[in-house]
Amino acid sequence: MRAVWLTAFGGPEVLVAGDAPDPVPGPGQVVVEVAFVNITFVETQFRATGFGPFTGELPMIPGNGVGGTVVTAGPGVDPAVVGRRVVTSTGGSGGYAERVAVPAAGLFEVTAGLDLDTAVAVLADGRTATMLVAAAGLRPGERVLVEAAAGGVGTLLVQLARAAGATVVGAAGGPRKGQLVRDLRADLVVDYADPDWTDRVRAGTGGVDVVFDGVGGNIGRAAFELLDKGGRMLSYGLASGEWAGIPEETAAAREVTVLRPTPTPEQLRAHTESALTEAAAGRLRPVIGQRFPLDRAADAHAAIGSRSTLGKTLLVVGTAGR
Repeated sequence: MRAVWLTAFGGPEVLVAGDAPDPVPGPGQVVVEVAFVNITFVETQFRATGFGPFTGELPMIPGNGVGGTVVTAGPGVDPAVVGRRVVTSTGGSGGYAERVAVPAAGLFEVTAGLDLDTAVAVLADGRTATMLVAAAGLRPGERVLVEAAAGGVGTLLVQLARAAGATVVGAAGGPRKGQLVRDLRADLVVDYADPDWTDRVRAGTGGVDVVFDGVGGNIGRAAFELLDKGGRMLSYGLASGEWAGIPEETAAAREVTVLRPTPTPEQLRAHTESALTEAAAGRLRPVIGQRFPLDRAADAHAAIGSRSTLGKTLLVVGTAGR
């Protein structure tokens, strides 16, 4: 089969397309013929540095989220699963390939009314967004700042916060991304490339009650300063390369709660199911901004690294791309 190998840690060019052995399902596993692969920002960081939630000895096939059709069931798996459309996580490796062996227990069946690419696009980002909104305990009328609002998670957070009755401020870099956030009907859109972006938020809202911090660094720290007493800051990403790093005593002095949610596996599954249900009902619409053929995974990583992408980036595998 075709696959993409991570040959070393470094720039996007270390992702090299080539051949790989066809996977064989072990006990409790199935083989999925992959149609779409979800790329996350964390994967680009792992490729670059070797650090992150994933592990593996080089060379390896990276990739943590896929969608496709079950083609083989291993020992102990109900053969009725064969032929079903599913999405699943791989555990951090093996996803950039035409086929992958995964535990049957980790499958999420994709209902007939849900497109497979949409399901893949909400697999990780939808799970994260629904988890964050639940952890924040959003209430109608609250003012919410979404950082990286034109990204995969950010676009979903804007939608979920609006559905919860919040006033939504979307922060994004550049006019193209800002227009996308406006199209999602955010109440206020700011460009954090502008030095006075926090002044614009303050002028438009008077302050905020919740910050969804997917950037960290200076932007995350500036967003923290916008929180009013009783506010909540939920940190879930470090697109800047570092966490916001708000000291506990600083947050306490401001009477602000800083959270980095750590859900259990059971909670993660429940949030994934919730995101897929909302997507199937048309209430959660991921923005798939760009698609690349499997062999061009390096180009996909380069696009993400250049900050030029909108919403979710997918790899398209096999006949799905024809």
